Amino acid sequence: MISEIPRVFDRSAVFLAAVLAIAQGAIAAGAPKSEMFDSAGVQVHYLVAGQGEHVVLIHGLNASAEVNWNLPGVVAELAKDHQVIALDLRGHGRSDKPQGDDAYGLPVVEDVVHLLDHLHIKKAHIVGYSIGGMVAMKFMVTHPERVISGTLGGMGWLREGSGLQQFFERVPGREGTRTPAEFIHGISKLAVTKDEVLAIRIPVKVIVGDHDPVRQLYVAPLKLIRSDWPVVEIADAGHITCVAKPEFREEIATWIRKNSR
Repeated sequence: MISEIPRVFDRSAVFLAAVLAIAQGAIAAGAPKSEMFDSAGVQVHYLVAGQGEHVVLIHGLNASAEVNWNLPGVVAELAKDHQVIALDLRGHGRSDKPQGDDAYGLPVVEDVVHLLDHLHIKKAHIVGYSIGGMVAMKFMVTHPERVISGTLGGMGWLREGSGLQQFFERVPGREGTRTPAEFIHGISKLAVTKDEVLAIRIPVKVIVGDHDPVRQLYVAPLKLIRSDWPVVEIADAGHITCVAKPEFREEIATWIRKNSR
């Protein structure tokens, strides 16, 4: 099962953008506003659109806020009745790409905290896709008081002490990749324990493509310990193509609106 990981996550942003271009017709007129802020010395880029209760969107590996969330129309759909904030993770997009192992892992999670503080937001709906789902899970574990609801897209549980965690600790960097190797190694620090997952009292929904290997690698173990968290499978969707499906953004919007105050 470990051998499936490169196939799931090692996709180029160019290929992903080409797939998502199919969904451009779903994007409402008007682009989100582009902003930068300082997160403990690292410049982090984010998009913001709409008004209302706050939603933070966290993209996947080798992607960006634009590719993962704006291009497929997720930002436009949620911005109908919420304020949507989609950040470029450090090491991605228009955000800084600092060097050194200490710059990644938990600091990626803390960027979300700093973003909320920068915008004077006490609580938000947290949505993550793929690696962004790992960031979202770690954020829910470490900062539950800042979360209204959680959505894990294309992701489930990266278990502390698992072979999957060990894979990210030792995976070699690759020449020509846009994402720093230190970011990849830092993914291992996003792992959480069974007790931490069981302690989450925030409403959480899982959305995954029915052809996505993540279903067995990460979602199946999560279902064994959190059967109370609804899991929605998007038909005819793989790990990359899921975000382009109208059903994907509709499921996110339905969950957030259900849990809005």
